Amino acid sequence: MKPHLRDIVVCLLACAGLTPAKSQVFGLDRHTVTVQVVPITDIQIIGGGVSLDINNSSAIAGQDMMTVTDQSTSIRWATNSANRKITVATDLAVPLFALKLLAVAPTQGAAGPEVILTTTASDLLLNIGRSTGIAALRYTGVAYASQGTGTDNHVITFTIQSQ
Repeated sequence: MKPHLRDIVVCLLACAGLTPAKSQVFGLDRHTVTVQVVPITDIQIIGGGVSLDINNSSAIAGQDMMTVTDQSTSIRWATNSANRKITVATDLAVPLFALKLLAVAPTQGAAGPEVILTTTASDLLLNIGRSTGIAALRYTGVAYASQGTGTDNHVITFTIQSQ
């Protein structure tokens, strides 16, 4: 009769002074993993700088007010906090000409009314809490022929804050 493999293993274990076990547990250990989500407020302007040039093509003979509009940029945002809005302000305290801004077709929240940019923050987008979204930015430069010529350079700041 040929020995079975099990009998050989038992014999080898016995010769080594070990006893075979039906199952062996080699150890057990645990640790804790914590996932923490902090408040997120992120804004990104897509499209770079904007130049609004009021020239002969934007003027209408006999009209004092001249305007030019640009909608080549957009704003993206992400926030995981409730009751949030996006405000906008310029750093230029005394501009020569008016600069207006309107958020167009936001994917989340609601666009505020068109604002004339000042150093005091104005509401651009409302009710954006706990969302990601995008909206086009429509800038409008307004000048009057009676104001003459000149250049305004604005640095525009967008901020997510409590509503």
